[in-house]
Amino acid sequence: MAEIHFTSWLRSMVPDGPREAAGTTVGAALDALFADEPQARGYVLDEQGRLRKHVCIFVDGKRLAHAVALTQPIGATSKLYVMQALSGG
Repeated sequence: MAEIHFTSWLRSMVPDGPREAAGTTVGAALDALFADEPQARGYVLDEQGRLRKHVCIFVDGKRLAHAVALTQPIGATSKLYVMQALSGG
């Protein structure tokens, strides 16, 4: 199962991290986690099930493009990092 890590801004929603979740894509693994932790869903996904604008996901050390992050294939030993994206200049 993939290992999902959350940064501190989501620790109150998913306190016992990292968590393991089954799935062949990032979205499937997150859906499996949200089945156990439904309160975290709204912080990561919007009302249409899309990744929120200021959420960034890394898989095995690689930052995923926002538009395709949820469909990114993952392996059984993948490590996912869900964090708040920062913007500014």
